[in-house]
Amino acid sequence: MQERPRTERLNRDRVLQQALALVDRVGIEGLTMRALAGELGVVPMALYKHVANKDQLLGALVDLVFEEVAFQAVSTDWTTAMRDRAASMRGALARHPWAIGMMEGGHTNQGYANLRYHNAVMGTLRGAGFPFRDAVHVSSVLDAYIYGFALQERSLQIDTPERAAEVIASQVEANPAAFLVEFPHLAEVAAELGKGDFDFRQEFDIGLDLILEAIDRLRPDWRTA
Repeated sequence: MQERPRTERLNRDRVLQQALALVDRVGIEGLTMRALAGELGVVPMALYKHVANKDQLLGALVDLVFEEVAFQAVSTDWTTAMRDRAASMRGALARHPWAIGMMEGGHTNQGYANLRYHNAVMGTLRGAGFPFRDAVHVSSVLDAYIYGFALQERSLQIDTPERAAEVIASQVEANPAAFLVEFPHLAEVAAELGKGDFDFRQEFDIGLDLILEAIDRLRPDWRTA
């Protein structure tokens, strides 16, 4: 008698990992309990033993993205810590673009990685000497920059200097007269950035440095120096 092939046991981790792979591939709109069940080769009802509903599933997926952000609270060199966590978060959002706009979405079932991350951010800022309200302001403005830049990257899809040159050249070719006569400053932008040496990815680091430099002035040590 031929033995039936063994099927992998369904558990919460397997459900979440398969859901993450699915949403990375098809986006939030394509994530349904029925579609996920099909990916796992089970009936939809089998999923509810591991996640109560789709909202809980999304909260768990967001937590998986937070787990990819390498960041721990430090009491010294806060700027390096914040720069590293910004780069790590940007990388996680590049791998999981569907998560942009959901990281601070207010899910009631915030996971451990989510809480650990935010606690580490506040711990680093408080340890660096920022008063409580200033630490909240700093966290908010940095998050707005990181998530906003990630959204812009996803929308523009300019991932190489060559691609940036192509986009700019197409805009100029569409209406050259407007650029030369009506929009002289945009014409200058097109001429300079269209040379092919513009790397949009570097803008993130430049902008982050500007923000961190300004933020440092909020610290009491700076104000009394």
